[in-house]
Amino acid sequence: MKKNLLRRITALTSSALLCAGACVLFAGCTTNNPEVRITYTFNGKDYEVDYKLSRLDAPKTVTHFLELADAGFYDGTCVHDYDGTYYYMGGYKLDETDGATDIEPIDYFSVVKSLETEKFQFTQSVWKNDADRTPLYTVYGEFDANGNYPQNGREFAHEKGALVMYYTDKGNFNERVTTERNDGGKGNGGNKYDSNKYYKYNSATSLFYTYTGERLSTKEQNYSVFGKAKNYADQFQPLVDAINEFIEERTDAESGEETYSFTTEKHVANVNEYEHAGDPDFEDLYKSDVEATYKVPLDKPIVIKSVKVTKY
Repeated sequence: MKKNLLRRITALTSSALLCAGACVLFAGCTTNNPEVRITYTFNGKDYEVDYKLSRLDAPKTVTHFLELADAGFYDGTCVHDYDGTYYYMGGYKLDETDGATDIEPIDYFSVVKSLETEKFQFTQSVWKNDADRTPLYTVYGEFDANGNYPQNGREFAHEKGALVMYYTDKGNFNERVTTERNDGGKGNGGNKYDSNKYYKYNSATSLFYTYTGERLSTKEQNYSVFGKAKNYADQFQPLVDAINEFIEERTDAESGEETYSFTTEKHVANVNEYEHAGDPDFEDLYKSDVEATYKVPLDKPIVIKSVKVTKY
């Protein structure tokens, strides 16, 4: 009897070890809460921040983000827009040619297509409504305004430490695309695809932000919150403090005005150009004359040194 029990324990232990090994080798054993570590660099110092993601809230957004991270897409990008509560990143790199510092938009579509010809694969969830169902390499908008309501409520809210997928103004509010539903078609007569979704809500590419303010339910309804800083106080707050200290050191005590501006206002024309630059197949999906003004930290940039997946 004891021998049989010992054999069963040994077999179960071996199976568990084999499964664990398979997870490490193939990242095939996924969890509802994968994790990433984003390393920010500011003023010569690194700040490592661990984020917990939610496949329950946003399975397609999480998959998309992890695939970009694994491909090294985010490494070396920078915070291109900053206002103290929003740290926007994931679409621009620093350009320091000719002794001047500026930001350079990433041609998202060209980069992911190039990565795909190497060894990386990007899961599709949005397509054009054309005969070929052309994949757009954007991600399904997993938030209320796009008709996506998780059955058991949301795990993460748009509050301090939230990791949020962002999409820019497309300037075209009528164009429709096909998306893959999260419910497998249960709420759509068994059809897992919707062919009448607004592109503007399903157009996120690589931009995301970390939020540092109080909860905003309106943002929660219109943008996909797909993760949250695991230890905001000990990991992200030191970066916030370092930036605030840098600003305070350059603020006149009497007037309260900055003697040195932390951010530079940069007017950006063709805000969507980095997504599908110059590709005629996508010209109908956005207007190229949409413009934006970013508050860019340049003299003391906030650089995303790396985004590494630590748990699948």
